[in-house]
Amino acid sequence: MQMNYFVVGTNDKDAATRFYDSFFKEFGINQVKSNDRMTYWQSDSFAFAVATPFDEQPATHGNGTMVGFALGSVDAVKRLHSKVLELGGRCEGEPGERGPMFSAYVRDLDNNKLCFSA
Repeated sequence: MQMNYFVVGTNDKDAATRFYDSFFKEFGINQVKSNDRMTYWQSDSFAFAVATPFDEQPATHGNGTMVGFALGSVDAVKRLHSKVLELGGRCEGEPGERGPMFSAYVRDLDNNKLCFSA
């Protein structure tokens, strides 16, 4: 089994779309569809979306919830960590060795937690 998509909530779809357009541009992943509630990006191995909640309640981050991105190299982890900070996200853990992996942690504009690892 493999995970095939992730969706994170947003309270400002336009700002989140700009954030993730720049985020995914680092890897040549393009936006594939957008509607009034969701924006989608897709690669050969996964899909990702930002969405305003279906129940029309405010989007909140999941405490303890995290989306992980395997980037393949230490340089890519460092580069994407810096990119997120440049885009207005915040650091949740500087790039470094953690157990058997090199990883970094950030929060996006809606406080969703992302992990980058190599």
